[in-house]
Amino acid sequence: MAMASAMDLSPPTFFLSGTSSSSSSSSLRRLSSISVSRFRRLSNHKLQLLCQATAGTEPQSGLSVSGSKLAARSGQDRLLKVPISNIRNFSIIAHIDHGKSTLADKLLQVTGTVQNRDMKEQFLDNMDLERERGITIKLQAARMRYVFEDKPYCLNLIDTPGHVDFSYEVSRSLAACEGALLVVDASQGVEAQTLANVYLALENNLEIIPVLNKIDLPGAEPEKVLREIEEVIGLDCSKAIFCSAKEGIGITEILDAIVQRIPAPRDTARNPLRALIFDSYYDPYRGVIVYFRVIDGKVKKGDRIFFMASGKDYFADEVGVLSPNQIQVDELYAGEVGYIAASVRSVADARVGDTITHYSRKAESSLPGYEEATPMVFCGLFPVDADQFPDLRDALEKLQLNDAALKFEPETSSAMGFGFRCGFLGLLHMEIVQERLEREYNLNLITTAPSVVYRVNTVNGDTTLCSNPSRLPDPGQRKSVEEPYVKIELLTPKDYIGALMELAQERRGEFKEMKYIAENRASILYELPLAEMVGDFFDQLKSRTKGYASMEYSVIGYRESDLIKLDILINAEMVEPLSTIVHRDKAYSVGRALTQKLKELIPRQMFKVPIQACIGSKVIASEALSAIRKDVLAKCYGGDISRKKKLLKKQAAGKKRMKAIGRVDVPQEAFMAVLKLEREVL
Repeated sequence: MAMASAMDLSPPTFFLSGTSSSSSSSSLRRLSSISVSRFRRLSNHKLQLLCQATAGTEPQSGLSVSGSKLAARSGQDRLLKVPISNIRNFSIIAHIDHGKSTLADKLLQVTGTVQNRDMKEQFLDNMDLERERGITIKLQAARMRYVFEDKPYCLNLIDTPGHVDFSYEVSRSLAACEGALLVVDASQGVEAQTLANVYLALENNLEIIPVLNKIDLPGAEPEKVLREIEEVIGLDCSKAIFCSAKEGIGITEILDAIVQRIPAPRDTARNPLRALIFDSYYDPYRGVIVYFRVIDGKVKKGDRIFFMASGKDYFADEVGVLSPNQIQVDELYAGEVGYIAASVRSVADARVGDTITHYSRKAESSLPGYEEATPMVFCGLFPVDADQFPDLRDALEKLQLNDAALKFEPETSSAMGFGFRCGFLGLLHMEIVQERLEREYNLNLITTAPSVVYRVNTVNGDTTLCSNPSRLPDPGQRKSVEEPYVKIELLTPKDYIGALMELAQERRGEFKEMKYIAENRASILYELPLAEMVGDFFDQLKSRTKGYASMEYSVIGYRESDLIKLDILINAEMVEPLSTIVHRDKAYSVGRALTQKLKELIPRQMFKVPIQACIGSKVIASEALSAIRKDVLAKCYGGDISRKKKLLKKQAAGKKRMKAIGRVDVPQEAFMAVLKLEREVL
């Protein structure tokens, strides 16, 4: 007993492990009040547990006495049923790189859901791509068990992505929760995506618990960040929790707050079954695996279930929970989160946002589904090897099941053959999909320059949507062309305000508002075309502000603009894959850059090859590829000049005839280089 108490009740020196000696004193001052009070609570709690253990009683707590024995015991009981009033469904929302995945790891570890021997960083991020980039891409769920005041609670965590492109995934997880942890980096403060995620949570009427992470860092300013949250977001931060997920500070307080402050689901277990699908993925052996939250009623293994949107019915072969691996159970009732495997083979039968009900006792109405994801950025995906086209189609169909925001349709190109025109939420989303196709399905792909969806008003009163320059109506049929505009909010230190305003003005931005959200941080509001943002806008934003600025945007509608189709002609033949839709003011610079690049890339021919950038029939930029010329005068050692002129005239006639019937083959490498250039200059 004495040995155990000496080990467990030692002063909390581990709170500051990992910090440098120069920062230890400042960190200790900042955390002294928090650490002392927490140490007293932990000491009393552990002493009580030791006394219970000595008396022969079974300690019931999510905390550990030595190592993580009690946490492990509690974690092993996580499949035991609890009353609906003891269920808590919550998600974690944060800006990218604010420590969200680290906090989720620590919650899994402290509750005993994952044993220490199985633990690894970014445990819920199970894709190699997520680990390499340090970001969360795919939504994940985990069931935990936590004992608070001798009562067991079931905590369902739904981890969410943090990047602006994946706000759709965030909205899906929030619709299945009653509360959310708002994680803010104590050293970086409120950032753009923090605001966007909070507004999403408020729209879903969630209880929000502010959590200040990374308070152990030397540059942490928790009090300043608290004021920022109150002033910018308007949340009451009197009960905000200070934590460091990496060092394990404040994890118990977070778990207690989840139990105390997040409301329980409504007790509707006796109503007809209604379950909301918030995610799904394709398993090659079991078919479509559906992740869902039971809103009303209950579902058992073997039940005949009905998908209300698609009108299909299946038998539930397997019902289980995610903890975080799939564990089979016999039954799930209202408030619980789990999965169903029903041998669903068709992608269209299990749509994300659909409602599951019983076939024999159907619900009167389906649940209000999620907003349909609207692709904003389009590009062409073509296999390098034409034989891989069927494989690419199958891969996109399977990937679309995991990623409901992905849209695609077949497309043909004279240069690259058969492929698909794909729609994405943003540029990062596009990169992720391309990398997943190449890694998971072993495909070699070429990606065309990203473009947006334009709205074309024709002279006969029709309106058509156009995402591909080749489908743009002729100038004589066009009345006007509209392009999507976005409202973009830039959060930046005051030192970089000028650089960001210059960047926005270069991209045809319209200044709306600027306000200081703190003494040295400003929020700048612009409205600018989405087409100007899908290029390297984010890269420029980070480079001009040394990485300190952040951005968040939302589409606000279409506006009429002076847009034209820029065509590239090689030897008087139009090369359709290189055509682009640009603003008239940028047409010359883009045309000049493309013609110069093509001149470097296209191999020389036996005849002169003109390379032209045209608007309609008007040439705005031109380069010429000189011919490979044989020296026909080499055999003339002298004599009359007329002999030389005759030979040169004969050669010129041959070049002219060759040019008339000759064809220039643009190599694949040239297309890839020009497509990369288009991404830079557009």
